[in-house]
Parts: sequence; structure tokens; C-alpha cells
Amino acid sequence: MIAIHIQLNENLYLRDPQQTKLGRKIIEYAIILIEELGFEKFTFKKLACKIQSTEASVYRYFENKHKLLLYLVCWYWEWTMFQIDYNSMNIDCPAKRLKIILSTLVTSSQTNPAVEYVDENRLHRIVVAEGIKAYHTKEVDDENKEGLFLNYKTLSKVIADAIQAVKPDFPYPNTLASSLIEMASDHIYFAEHFPSITDVSVEQGRLDAVVNMLEFFTFKMLDHPIPE
Repeated sequence: MIAIHIQLNENLYLRDPQQTKLGRKIIEYAIILIEELGFEKFTFKKLACKIQSTEASVYRYFENKHKLLLYLVCWYWEWTMFQIDYNSMNIDCPAKRLKIILSTLVTSSQTNPAVEYVDENRLHRIVVAEGIKAYHTKEVDDENKEGLFLNYKTLSKVIADAIQAVKPDFPYPNTLASSLIEMASDHIYFAEHFPSITDVSVEQGRLDAVVNMLEFFTFKMLDHPIPE
């Protein structure tokens, strides 16, 4: 098994949590607590109690809980990029590669034992329920200048490039790419909480319907058949 180290912007943290045992424990239990309690009720005090440490030790890694949430969301987008690269390796057909990308957007939540301190399934549920709070803030422009959203923008660019590879004259590749990222999360959330405003179901954690929806919209807009 190959150990995986996700590279993130240094401005997201004060000390790289992936480099120390305590830091990895902070990430592991932050994911558990945010998923269980919700971001609003999550605090560094509760996290410190959970890992049997002190608030001060947590603050040595992250400036505040917003930066921690942003770190986790960026980690997930970078993990998704890693999965896209792996799953689409040696795929020459642009349409098949785009189909793989759409599926990976939804299914990269599958837990990988190569990263023991990150439960990707739980983290995916955080991205679905809380992810928008990482960048719908008053500080978004300043944080963007610091490059804190580069993982998200890189992912969107990869999808946009894949769209253009299928249909070079498509006029809205970036718009469609960012919309697909949001749809992948939003409609899982809607299916779980507001089923009357979506047409997909995620019963028993099955996400096939979300993948099918993304494929339908994407390839219809590109006027291209969905590849086998």
C-alpha cells in the first residue's frame, strides 16, 4: 500500500497537521466531530477534549475553525483530483474520460486505507452539508488572493478542459464545470433533506442516480451520446 500525502496551500494552516501524530489525530477527530455535531456546534474545546489534548495544541495547527473547515474541504477536492488522475489514466477517448470524471466527482467518497487518519466517506458528508460555508464568507476575496481555493479551481479547470476536449466549440466550459461540482454535492443534500426539489434518490447511500444525472445533463448539453 502506498502512503498518500495531499499537498495543500501552506496558508491554510500554521503547522502542517499531516506531518505529526497529533496533527493527524486533529484531522481524524475533527472530521468525526464536524460530521456528528455540525460545523456551528463544533469547537476546538470539544475537539481537544476528544483527543485528550488542549485547545492551545489545536491552535498551534489552525488559526480558527473556519481555516480547519477550509483545510478539510480543500483536502477533499485534492483527493478527488488524485482519484480523477488515477481513474482516467491511459484513457484516450475524451468522452470516456469525461464520464469517468463525472463518476469520480460523486464516488471519491469511498474510504481509502492508504490514508488512515481520513475517513473519506465522513469527509464527503461534511463537504455536502458544510462545504459551502468554507467559501461563502466575507473573507472570500482575501482568502482567494492567498490561493486558498486553488484546489477547487484546479479541479474545475480539469473538468472544463475535459468538456472542451469533447466539444471544442462549447461556449460555457467553465460554467458547466463549476456547476457540475456544485450539483454533485447539492443534489445529494437535497435528496437527503429536501427530496421534493430534486429528481434523484440516494437511499441506502447509493449514489448511482446522482452520477446518472450528471451524465445526462453534461452529454445532453454537449450534444454527445453518453459513452458505454
